[in-house]
Amino acid sequence: MAEIEASQVVKLRQVTGQGMMDCKKALAESGGDMDKAVEILRKKGLATLAKRAERETSEGLVVLVEGNNWASLSTLCCETDFVARSDPFRELVDALIDGIKESKPDSGPENILKTSVKGKKYGDIITETVSKTGEKLQVCDYERYVLSGPGRIGTYIHFNGKVGAMVEIDTDTDATAKSDAIGKIASDIAMHITATKPLALDEKGISAETIEQEKSIVAAQIKGKPANIIEKIVEGKMKKFFTENCLLLQPFVKDNTKTVSQVLAEAAKQASGQACVKRFVRFEV
Repeated sequence: MAEIEASQVVKLRQVTGQGMMDCKKALAESGGDMDKAVEILRKKGLATLAKRAERETSEGLVVLVEGNNWASLSTLCCETDFVARSDPFRELVDALIDGIKESKPDSGPENILKTSVKGKKYGDIITETVSKTGEKLQVCDYERYVLSGPGRIGTYIHFNGKVGAMVEIDTDTDATAKSDAIGKIASDIAMHITATKPLALDEKGISAETIEQEKSIVAAQIKGKPANIIEKIVEGKMKKFFTENCLLLQPFVKDNTKTVSQVLAEAAKQASGQACVKRFVRFEV
């Protein structure tokens, strides 16, 4: 067996970021061959991923990246809060941010894994980090908005880093989009989405199955009453359901005397233009 020098262990650790004992074992197994030792450590990460494939990744962070006319929201997840607060995980977050910046506008999470970050595929960087932490790590959610015309993307991440939202607002002109009023309301609506968890933009966005399910629940609660009374009660309950779950109908969190639709219209008026919410997304670890 080749004698492993301390300098070799240190060099391998600098290259891979693995623990000293893991590096020493890998070098011993490879007979001192640095390239083989790197591959051994990578396989260790893949083996850990395979072993923990069914484990839940219920901790992590929401990651926001913004460009000139685009923004992306994603979640990087792990198994425990201990790892989520560790340096290797934070380095993985930084690498994800770099990967998203380098990726194509229409890239999904699968393509992000193939994106090169400082000479390595991001998927390989995840594998290396898995071998350091001993936990399953993965990009769980990913969405990217790119403006195709005049508009603004509002974003918000809660202080705990575990929930965030992104909203795209279309405007009639670039001047309206660049106004302070639209910029502020875009951020405020993103914060609102984070707090209220809307299911859809408006009533049209609620699936027929969900609507029928809600109606059947209400009808079951009031069965035995006359049919005309049941119809009115169901109608009233569904109106409340839409108000609570459709973004544009929800009372605005900063002023519940107005709906989100109304405060956006007011902001657009201040900017001497028009604006409407095109789409939104909310992610939570």
